[in-house]
Amino acid sequence: MTQTQAGAEAVAATCDSSSAPAIELDGVVKEYLAHGEVVQAVKGVTLTIAEGEFFSLLGPSGCGKTTTMRVIAGFEDPSRGTVRLHGHDVTGVPPNKRDVNMVFQSYALFPHMNVWENVAFGLKRRKVDRAEIRRRVGEMLEIVDLAGREKRRPREMSGGQQQRVALARALVNNPRALLLDEPLGALDLKLRQAMQIELKRIQREVGITFVYVTHDQSEALTMSDRIAVMNDGLVEQLASPREIYERPATAFVAGFIGTSNLLKGVVDRVASGCAVLRVGQESRVLVAESPGREGELLTITVRPEKITISAEEPEGEVSAVRGTVREVVYLGLYNSYTVALADGAEVTVFQQNALDSTSTAERGDAVWLSWQPRHSYAIGR
Repeated sequence: MTQTQAGAEAVAATCDSSSAPAIELDGVVKEYLAHGEVVQAVKGVTLTIAEGEFFSLLGPSGCGKTTTMRVIAGFEDPSRGTVRLHGHDVTGVPPNKRDVNMVFQSYALFPHMNVWENVAFGLKRRKVDRAEIRRRVGEMLEIVDLAGREKRRPREMSGGQQQRVALARALVNNPRALLLDEPLGALDLKLRQAMQIELKRIQREVGITFVYVTHDQSEALTMSDRIAVMNDGLVEQLASPREIYERPATAFVAGFIGTSNLLKGVVDRVASGCAVLRVGQESRVLVAESPGREGELLTITVRPEKITISAEEPEGEVSAVRGTVREVVYLGLYNSYTVALADGAEVTVFQQNALDSTSTAERGDAVWLSWQPRHSYAIGR
């Protein structure tokens, strides 16, 4: 018996694997030969995805996220490492023998078929009973909000509707996991935002594992239970959206997820579990978590919306940084301030536009920036 046959039988085994994770990658490496040199697209990725989880692989182009998904799907074989689906080793098992389906950005709908025929296609190929096909297709069209549009062809539908047809076609086969490779990339901004909410609703309703590849941080933050942030073939941080946003593990994660300010300072003293950093002659930064040791150089991150901008030096146990307003940009919901510090560093501040608010500062004004110690987070420690 070959490894492929053994793996396929393992996937189809009737033993109870409900307690096993949906997907496990153990030391997965993917290498290519390019211009006579070995290039590593994925560099030893190890992660576990729980049953029923909405899990996102997030990162810039070329970081290895799509390659990682293709390894999960079976379209790429890992150079080294192991892939397990629901506790069974499927390394080397072909895609059609894995209980997962994949949705691509292009949707790949059959243009000569209507919605019903597109969704029913896989069931017909598997020779599912006609009554069962009618039941399952009807249920799935209800879930994706396409009931009543069964006779339309893809060209008669909007991009968002076509995307839902592709989802229904993949989900109607009852896969144990659905892999989505940037499926919203072709949609305009408003439709993309609406479909993010729809995707999460559909995932909750069908209750299966979704693995979502995207370079769009807002998509990942909106929909995911957990996010793996990838960079140069490695997972830099794997955590919940809130954890990744509030406590980035590296400078790359801090900069890639939203807007973040990075400041460096030497720990002047540590008192009551809070470190005081010297940042220039007039400024201080307080760090409540992982405060470091006296004399240590720390890099901290603070989000723009956590910062208050004012003309007077703040009082109390808060970070206080002196600077000059270099730029003010009105962005509707908030103003964005760029403040230059004495050492040449720049800090971005977001100030919400409330009904009774007026502009706090103008270009060229000397200002103080302040924030709570808990909003300073030391990275790379």
